[in-house]
Amino acid sequence: VQLQASGGGLVQPGGSLRLSCAVSGLRLPNYTIGWFRQAPGKEREGISCSQRSGYRTDYADSVRARFTISRDTAKNTAYLQMNNLKPEDTALYYCAAAARGLCSRDGSHYRFWGQGTLVTVSS
Repeated sequence: VQLQASGGGLVQPGGSLRLSCAVSGLRLPNYTIGWFRQAPGKEREGISCSQRSGYRTDYADSVRARFTISRDTAKNTAYLQMNNLKPEDTALYYCAAAARGLCSRDGSHYRFWGQGTLVTVSS
């Protein structure tokens, strides 16, 4: 099983990025996907999840109404669209997959993890 996160980069405040999480070795419709981030000196934060069916999603208050999680089952890829980015969004972003159906932003819920992709929001 491999999760490959990509799409990070340097963006100005107010800008947008779309992160991708390409999944291999498992079928995306059967797994809950979570997005997490960790800023320097801070604990990992669960910011969004998408339930196996894709119909239920959840967001941390810090990103609600700015970030959108989605999935493309044909491409076996999950996405995190990030709009109106703020300097406090700067972090290493990770995607993770869980066979359990519950949408959770708790990292212990997830078995499979991708490597991080760095997002830097700065002028």
